[in-house]
Amino acid sequence: MRFSSLILLCLLLVSGHANAENVMMTRSYESFEATLQTIKKALESRGYTVAHEQRCDGGLKGFGYETDFYRVIFFGKAEEVRHWSKQQPEMIPYLPLKLAVIAEEDQVLVVSFNPEELALLFTDKELQIQFSRWKNDIDSIMHEITQPKG
Repeated sequence: MRFSSLILLCLLLVSGHANAENVMMTRSYESFEATLQTIKKALESRGYTVAHEQRCDGGLKGFGYETDFYRVIFFGKAEEVRHWSKQQPEMIPYLPLKLAVIAEEDQVLVVSFNPEELALLFTDKELQIQFSRWKNDIDSIMHEITQPKG
């Protein structure tokens, strides 16, 4: 299931049909590694755990991209993932949440699917509130990424 949601995220990111509401994005002017560390600290400070960090550069080389700096960070709160996986099994492909971190010249791009867009697929009111919470957390993490350090 993780692979399918990664494909969905990648397709959304490269699709010409993606609009501003579907995707959340920010830029960091720190190094790639420093940006990864900032993200991990920001996630941890909000109660999230990094479930997995996946390198994507190998697959991208097949498409002609040459970079060693492309990661997807899978993250979540274990109790939320368990709860929503049990309550709404259709949510499993979307969990845990994901952030794509991509080096782009002297900047680092951080991108995520907007969780509120899932409200179009799931009508449960409690789940829609959860989508808004996730979106707010991702917004605040992205804001933290852009803040000058030191």
